[in-house]
Amino acid sequence: MIRVLLAEDQSMMRGALAALLSLEPDIAVIGSVADGEAAVRDAHRLQPDVLLTDIEMPKLTGLEVAQRIQRFDVPCKVVILTTFARAGYLRRALDAGVAGYLLKDGPADQLAVALRRVHDGQRVIDPALAVDAWSAADPLGDRERQVLRHAGEGLAAGEIAKELGLTAGTVRNYLSEAIGKLGASNRIDAYRIARQKGWL
Repeated sequence: MIRVLLAEDQSMMRGALAALLSLEPDIAVIGSVADGEAAVRDAHRLQPDVLLTDIEMPKLTGLEVAQRIQRFDVPCKVVILTTFARAGYLRRALDAGVAGYLLKDGPADQLAVALRRVHDGQRVIDPALAVDAWSAADPLGDRERQVLRHAGEGLAAGEIAKELGLTAGTVRNYLSEAIGKLGASNRIDAYRIARQKGWL
């Protein structure tokens, strides 16, 4: 029996996934949560074989969840199920140790097949995204990404500096580097480009 923990912030989608997977004779949904922190907590507590998670969730993103699962050596495989068909997200997911990356608009009958393959030790990636991922290298460093994310939320350089424990001058330097690397006209344009590519 493949024991699955679901992490999805939309309750209707979470219920639909649980109902769909419960039809499979060899898959058991042992828990479902609505945010990233709960996903990490329940992965520790329930020890599922597979954690099926979205990317965009409250508290922690699916990518951050995958990183924590890997860092704390929780013995479960992470599969991302998302609407975001962005090569940048896939690259970051692979770096975080994700075993599967599937799109929500894919065929429903393929989900159980993918979970079985991941459980058997294989990696499952949406084929169209796999091709795109190798041609879309993320130019941003971790600090540039953090600073740009805060800038996109409307914070000024001083506020970002306080949030990240940096000086305002350092924040401006990171923003300038990010704008240059992305060929953007300003910080908001840089944020838009990075988000569109899946690099934030």
